[in-house]
Amino acid sequence: MTYVYNESTAVVGPLAAFAEPHTYDLCEQHARSLTAPRGWDVVRHEGEFEPPPPTTDDLVALAEAVREAARPTPPRPPEDPQSRPHPQSQPPHQQGRRGHLRVIPPNH
Repeated sequence: MTYVYNESTAVVGPLAAFAEPHTYDLCEQHARSLTAPRGWDVVRHEGEFEPPPPTTDDLVALAEAVREAARPTPPRPPEDPQSRPHPQSQPPHQQGRRGHLRVIPPNH
């Protein structure tokens, strides 16, 4: 999706091949359901939304992920339940920047 503010027009079309200012990549569901502010026009692409061809960066990232998944992991030594700290004896969780993910202790 891109827009032309001075013409009050939003254009919804296929994903851009290159990043450009004032453009946003939307999933198909959001591209089809997008509405614009009152007084604006929406121009929609009438064809199917096809994903852009993979870039070199995409292929390199995929190759690295496959290599990482194929690496053998060293065997873990058996864990002695007596050596595991009791959850109440662990220091309280210190929170830095608030994110949407957090570590949950294995006992929960």
